[in-house]
Amino acid sequence: MATLRITPKPATATMKAAQISKPGGDFEIVDRQIPQPDAGQVRIKVKACGVCHSDVLVKEGLLPGSQFPRVPGHEVTGVIDEVGAGVTMWHEGQRVGVGWHGGHDNTCRECRRGDFRNCRNVKVTGYSYDGGYQQYMIAPVEALVPIPDGLTDVEAAPLLDAGITTYNALRNSDAMPGDLVAVQGIGGLGHLGIQFANKFGYNVAAIGRGSENATLAKKLGAHVYIDSQATNAAQELQKLGGARVILATAPSSKAMSALVDGLGPNGKLVVVGAALEPIEVTPSQLIFGSKTIQGWAAGTPAASEDTLHFCVMSGVRPMIETYPLERAADAYARMLSGKAEFRVVLTM
Repeated sequence: MATLRITPKPATATMKAAQISKPGGDFEIVDRQIPQPDAGQVRIKVKACGVCHSDVLVKEGLLPGSQFPRVPGHEVTGVIDEVGAGVTMWHEGQRVGVGWHGGHDNTCRECRRGDFRNCRNVKVTGYSYDGGYQQYMIAPVEALVPIPDGLTDVEAAPLLDAGITTYNALRNSDAMPGDLVAVQGIGGLGHLGIQFANKFGYNVAAIGRGSENATLAKKLGAHVYIDSQATNAAQELQKLGGARVILATAPSSKAMSALVDGLGPNGKLVVVGAALEPIEVTPSQLIFGSKTIQGWAAGTPAASEDTLHFCVMSGVRPMIETYPLERAADAYARMLSGKAEFRVVLTM
């Protein structure tokens, strides 16, 4: 198949970007010079970029060493339109994505043991360098993910963070087909977690707030819906035998704490919803039944590639609302409102 050649951009060419100039500042749509890739980098013509709750950390300057101005965005899909010196495994015209994992140093203790996800100097897309809220972006080759033909750019974007986070957390949870797996929250993460749990062959219990979520939960693949407003969710899980895994996706530490007693023997509460308050649990809740609490963050580009191919094969898809780049502020506000169904994606 012939390689698509893209005409190089003049050094003075400009693009649109949605940037934050100071911690807590508003989004500004600005003209920037289109960047040039250095050695080991590629330039991506961005097609879509998800708006994730973790972008709050960037916008508000909550991460150590935050630098401004900064362009957020770590659920990026697009097409390579220029490669830097020494890049041989990627080519112009290739569809690629970049997720939360924006690169690693290859030299720290964890990297030398192949644990790139926990690199001590890990780069985060949209924080360590400018992300996908712009028409073109630069990314290191170790952060790239090939996009399969079975997914559109808009579909693939949320899968590079929300998708890989829930897929990777579940497939590394030790749950086996037939085990009771509960998914707390039916939102941006949870609606994908329910789908993955069903496709993995688990007995899926979805936990939400309000009876109005029951129909959607069943449509997504839940076998049981538990309304945490009307019942004690932990007791309901125990009636079902106790959960082997509870995937906590909604960022509410209080709600997570209330679910610990719903774990069965050797059960595990896997936390992917980032809340600022502590989870409250007593030692005896963990000791009796040998229960554990584990946090999980996204994964490497290789795991993102696995996620995308699994979605093509199984039919798992995110539910999406789209906004043009010029309305980045509106898209961000919609995400924060909690009313989006369920992932917000910027299109270029």
